[in-house]
Amino acid sequence: MLIQRDFLIASNPIVNINSIQLFFLFVLAITALRLWLTMRQIAHVTAHRDQVPQRFAARITLDEHQKAADYTVVKNHLALIQAVVETGLLLAFTLGGLLDACAQLPLRWFAEGGYAYGLALFAVFGLIGFVVDLPLSLYRTFVVDARFGFNKTTPALYLTDLLKQTLLAVLIGAPLLFVVLWLMAQMGEHWWLWVWLFWIGFSLVIQLLFPTLIAPLFNKFTPLADDTLRARIDALLARCGFRSSGVFVMDGSKRSTQGNAYFTGFGAAKRIVFFDTLIERLQPAEIEAVLAHELGHFKLRHVWKGIAATWLLSLGLLWLLGVLMTQPWFYMTLGVHHPGTAMALILFMLVLPVALFPLSPLLSAFSRRHEYEADTFAARQTNASDMVTALVKLYRDNASTLTPDPLHSLFHDSHPPASLRIARLETV
Repeated sequence: MLIQRDFLIASNPIVNINSIQLFFLFVLAITALRLWLTMRQIAHVTAHRDQVPQRFAARITLDEHQKAADYTVVKNHLALIQAVVETGLLLAFTLGGLLDACAQLPLRWFAEGGYAYGLALFAVFGLIGFVVDLPLSLYRTFVVDARFGFNKTTPALYLTDLLKQTLLAVLIGAPLLFVVLWLMAQMGEHWWLWVWLFWIGFSLVIQLLFPTLIAPLFNKFTPLADDTLRARIDALLARCGFRSSGVFVMDGSKRSTQGNAYFTGFGAAKRIVFFDTLIERLQPAEIEAVLAHELGHFKLRHVWKGIAATWLLSLGLLWLLGVLMTQPWFYMTLGVHHPGTAMALILFMLVLPVALFPLSPLLSAFSRRHEYEADTFAARQTNASDMVTALVKLYRDNASTLTPDPLHSLFHDSHPPASLRIARLETV
């Protein structure tokens, strides 16, 4: 059974040249924007390094503020390198002919256009991306995070995680990709609708299975043992009318000293998870406030609103892919001379992050609005001052800058800056 469609690679060469130039210039423009925003962040944070913002002067020492500034600057220097590497890899895959070369490699073992060929092409593509990204990942973990006292991941644990992630990618990703390729090949011109419906079902199943089957592969989850804290949490859950399958503490400290908390799953499988580092550093009232913030996302339906927005966006993008993959100029513009369903999907995945980057402020604004609403919910269910002190401790202990560049933050930060969040909380 073949998944290859019939494509006609023939078009006006002048149009091809113009479209290639437009693609190249667009990629360079987006990369220039990313670099400019990152350099603005570095300059802004550096300029405010030597003075703690007035609102935090009584809570954050100058040394803590400077550590956060230095950590932010180092991470953004790494982001500059990553942006250049990602752009270079994108252009190498497309205009540089690397994808065309990748398309030839599986032909040694599989017939072109078959399902096995499509899976092998994705494997080659993914392997190249992994090899390119690995040095940056290692440097981020074992140099940058280690330098600032955050990394607790050992080389053995890093390798173990990597092997587990690879195994999951094969066991889950390969069947998922096979079904997608089959639907693209067998469901006619409206395949994108069938893929979308399948994706919705798959994502819901993963949400259901993640807390009990996937997450425990990487971390240990134990029921919250502190009876006093548990009583506070149970009282908060009762006030909010929230039911979960349990409150758990995760051994996040085996990888990092940074703290966090989150919900996972849905329906009867909902779990509340605290990092052990967060439990150790926050007072019970502050932990209750952090939990109230997360409960706010559920009570205000932010989670389902986000899921619905993602589903609608994915539906539109799949429809767009359905249109593009039948157009010869789509492949020619991106430097590919071996069209097909698997190749079209890879090209779309490559170009999509660049194409969507200009929309980042809109997505950020959507997320920030929800964060403000969840903060307000937390302040009304617990105590606004406890939420403020919890936020300050989290920013301090995670070395998050208190003085981000507003424009960089607009594009990159899903949460409002600390100063704006606290200012709002103090008025609730």
